[in-house]
Amino acid sequence: MAERPLRRNRDFVLLQTAAVLSSGGAQMSLIAYPLLVLSLTGSAAKAGFVGFARLLALAICALPAGLAADHWSRRRLMIAAHATRSVAIATLAALVILDEITFWVIPVVAFVEGAGGAVFGAASAGAFKAVVPKPQLPAAVATVTGREAAVSLAAPPIGGALFGIARALPFVVHAFSYAFSTVALLLMRTPFQEARERDGSPLRSRLAEGVRFLWHHPFLRACAFLYGLANFIGPGVFLAILVIGKDQGLSGGKVGLLLSAFGGCLLLGALLSPFVRRVLPVRGVLLLELWTWTGCGLFLVWPNVYVLTAGILPTAFAIPSTDSVVGSYQLAMTPDRLLGRVESVRTTIALFIAPLGPLAAGVLLERVSDRATIAVFAAFGLVLALWGTLSPAIRDAPSLAEISDVAATEPAAVN
Repeated sequence: MAERPLRRNRDFVLLQTAAVLSSGGAQMSLIAYPLLVLSLTGSAAKAGFVGFARLLALAICALPAGLAADHWSRRRLMIAAHATRSVAIATLAALVILDEITFWVIPVVAFVEGAGGAVFGAASAGAFKAVVPKPQLPAAVATVTGREAAVSLAAPPIGGALFGIARALPFVVHAFSYAFSTVALLLMRTPFQEARERDGSPLRSRLAEGVRFLWHHPFLRACAFLYGLANFIGPGVFLAILVIGKDQGLSGGKVGLLLSAFGGCLLLGALLSPFVRRVLPVRGVLLLELWTWTGCGLFLVWPNVYVLTAGILPTAFAIPSTDSVVGSYQLAMTPDRLLGRVESVRTTIALFIAPLGPLAAGVLLERVSDRATIAVFAAFGLVLALWGTLSPAIRDAPSLAEISDVAATEPAAVN
């Protein structure tokens, strides 16, 4: 019997609604955080430190979040994460309204928000697999990327415009977004996990099982490291666009529009993803994203913020196709009881270096030239592209047919 279209899958739609609401608020705050710091201190390095704090929390909390997602109710964890983040963001908004805000409050709130994001992300992987039939996973993952793209397109300029009206306004909207997202989660009917047997093994053994599963699959391991390390480039270049744009006379709203262009190209990339997956082998899809990261090097020839933005837009076209291949394969082959741990291991690898991106960009922009800053990120992208091109695991990447038909496999026992 034919599967229902994703748009008619009630719980999938509710899960995506919850994600759109929460990520929309987060995207508005991503531009509001550095704008708030710059208005308070004028320091690019401090603005970068706030981005560092948020990503650091994601990296630190990913592994314990994965353990929690495989042990406790995923629904309750997602709701608790929303509640914690809502209180933190609302506190920041109140301090801004009362004009009692100091710089150090901002990275603390960003850290709390990042920690909540780690818990929500680890639990949502299982919820996603629970509501999407396996044959529809590639299309569903591409839909998620498109959703994120639409949010990235709309949220930054809205966040910049709201900040221009009142500094607290984007944070107020962000806090409310978590409340409405929670309602969508409560309306879902599908259990977020399969029936579980109580696991009495030590925490260390349970965590090691997730690490071992990912490590023993060369394709998943290579993708985790390659695209995880690429997370150093994106956050760093985004902060550079914001700081360089402000230095070149752009308003907060115009900087938000530049950042939203990346989201617009992500959205187009999501729409084109089925075509890309048909015409390119999986290896071609994966290498396309890696090589496009070097495009930020155009700024070295023409140091203009519009050129820098244009240089990273091809990457936005490529990302949805990569995510639909790698993400669906990982979800399809990972047993439900390990989903949280495997996702958290992948996230930890992905975010291990990500906090250094905005931190490095902020420090470099303050101490050396704009060109030298972008040269660091372009060179890093070139190294990753060469690594991916020469990687045996990427060269022997599974076909889309294998991804659709793969069965979840238990990790081999270790004697």
